[in-house]
Amino acid sequence: MLTLAVEHTERQETDRRPHAVVVGSGFGGLAAAVRLGARGYRVTVLERLEQPGGRARVHRQDGFTFDAGPTIVTAPQLFEELWQLAGRRLSDDVALVPIDPFYRIRFADGETFEYSGDPDRMRAEVARIAPDDVAGYESFMAHSRAVCRIGFEQLGHVPFGSVGSMLKIAPDLLRLSGHRSVHAVVARFIRDERLRTVFSFHPLLIGGNPFRASAIYCLIADLERRWGVHFAMGGTGKLVEGLVRLIRSQNGRVRLGVDVARIRVENGTATGVELASGETIAADLVVSNADSAVTHARLLPKPRRWSPGRLRRARSSMGLFVWYFGTKRRYPDVAHHMILLGPRYRGLLADIFDHKVLAEDASLYLHRPTATDPSLAPPGCDAFYVLAPVPNLAGGQDWRALAEPYRRRIAEMLESSVLPGLSDAIVTSKVTTPQEFQDDFQSYRGSGFGLEPVLTQSAWFRPHNRSSDVRNLYLVGAGTHPGAGLPGVLSSARILDLVVPDARVSA
Repeated sequence: MLTLAVEHTERQETDRRPHAVVVGSGFGGLAAAVRLGARGYRVTVLERLEQPGGRARVHRQDGFTFDAGPTIVTAPQLFEELWQLAGRRLSDDVALVPIDPFYRIRFADGETFEYSGDPDRMRAEVARIAPDDVAGYESFMAHSRAVCRIGFEQLGHVPFGSVGSMLKIAPDLLRLSGHRSVHAVVARFIRDERLRTVFSFHPLLIGGNPFRASAIYCLIADLERRWGVHFAMGGTGKLVEGLVRLIRSQNGRVRLGVDVARIRVENGTATGVELASGETIAADLVVSNADSAVTHARLLPKPRRWSPGRLRRARSSMGLFVWYFGTKRRYPDVAHHMILLGPRYRGLLADIFDHKVLAEDASLYLHRPTATDPSLAPPGCDAFYVLAPVPNLAGGQDWRALAEPYRRRIAEMLESSVLPGLSDAIVTSKVTTPQEFQDDFQSYRGSGFGLEPVLTQSAWFRPHNRSSDVRNLYLVGAGTHPGAGLPGVLSSARILDLVVPDARVSA
């Protein structure tokens, strides 16, 4: 292995292609590296943690494997395209399998809703809950299809680098009710409050409050129906490993445990990076996959458009409390993806996003990957990950003191609902709080998804993929356009094809 590493370093040193440095190895950074490699650049990815993936890192503990971050793969064609750019097939490295149902949603009274991509089964589920809403559901899905066609297929990978580019889509935004909230649009079609929750919760998957996230995110319902919800066998970390192999196959390099202190700027142009160790790395262009707020506040000298004052006024997404645990028994009746709704919806979200208080009640996302891939746990065991949206660090909570009491509260909620006997079954446990998001990922305010996806922080109003302040600097990831979630961050990297010069042409 040492010989291979030396040979790879020697190839890098004799490679005369233009050099691109990517700061951060989240999905946005890894996808950017593959795309730049395919466009003739020699790429170096710098990751401050000891493993690649950023928020998509992997925890391995006591024989269990836990994906730390993303667990839902939608729009798999975006991954397929990356493998094709490197001359391979996704199936060469990763087995993606469809999940059915997509989610099992459990209301506070114990009633459930099986959310799938099958139109007939979905109509039957809606009719079982509220027969009078079947027609409204159909109309909502037709609306979602129209929004997806424009918002994702036509505009999802289009850069918004000028006011004019935003004005061009203003008529479409108005026609598709983009100025309204997701919940408001859902409520136009559906009257039953439980079903309004079922069809409006999706913005929470990308850090948004359904009561103010732009209705453009109604597109997610159609995106899931058309391309499905998938899981990577072996965990999402297998996608990270596969992307790293693609980068190395392009003679790119991924360096781990490397902390970037600042982006070097000379005469308004990015010329490389300086590491905390004092090492400097020259580059023809720099791509930052760091938190967009951190890029502007810490890595750049005197940014104009996203100044410290503007960042303080900006809305950050909520924080996340994530508990990873393994059990010495299996729970075969628990679906792969479950959403456990608490007694409140609007009020709980107001507490999290507006009042920044940690409520007594909670709504939870429960992930049981061993429902699909038992190899992620020892024989006869189950692996779980439960996520609770909580206030970001602007709420002032001391998570070092609160983490264990809050974990116990969540355990009680699970034991009294879908995981009977949980307290006696736990054999391994680990928690991540907004404090770890700030400490480990340098996430501004410890938010889980960067900037909150409201209309005034979307498209042109969001940090641009081509820096407005510094030439040859580009930004990708959840805090940039088009936003969070795997389709969003992969699309942010796809935008580079339109704004970064093709090194093969310039050579």
